[in-house]
Amino acid sequence: MKNLFLAFAVTAFAFGYSQEKSINLETSKLRWEGKERSSKSHYGGLSFKSGDLKLKGTKIQGGSFIVDMTSLDVQDLSGGGKTRLEGHLRSDDFFSVEANPEAFLILNAVISDTNGLQILQGDLTIKGKTAPVQVEFTEVTASMATAQMVFDRSVYDVRFRSGSFFENLGDKLIYDDIAVQVNLYF
Repeated sequence: MKNLFLAFAVTAFAFGYSQEKSINLETSKLRWEGKERSSKSHYGGLSFKSGDLKLKGTKIQGGSFIVDMTSLDVQDLSGGGKTRLEGHLRSDDFFSVEANPEAFLILNAVISDTNGLQILQGDLTIKGKTAPVQVEFTEVTASMATAQMVFDRSVYDVRFRSGSFFENLGDKLIYDDIAVQVNLYF
């Protein structure tokens, strides 16, 4: 009887309950990309301070993440250009990193789960402003998850060369949409 109960408990846990998995902060990666009208783009990375996904098997139920904005890194430039752009992105023209050293993402609702694509609704907080975002998980296994999202920087009062705040920027316009790709490892 004891073995039967144990088998039932293990099965119920594996199939009926969600499990919270913490991400590996060393191996999990976040990559961002921003583009200018001139077809020029820049990309780089950010590190996580913490992160957890709530999983039921390989189905995501929710999650929460803290991104270390002080880790903002430009990866497509080197030398002085890299240093200047990193400083500018950390400045009040963009993400005001000194005053806002962390960004937050809370995944709180499953929107769609079809053909291996899981779309979740979340709340993204940057510079103290919170707005809804959708996050698309394209691969989820017991040991990793891959996701992507796009957020509109103007919603978070990131104004520099934004067409949402300024007119007649011509080729100097920087698009508001920032693409983010994430590889999470547990």
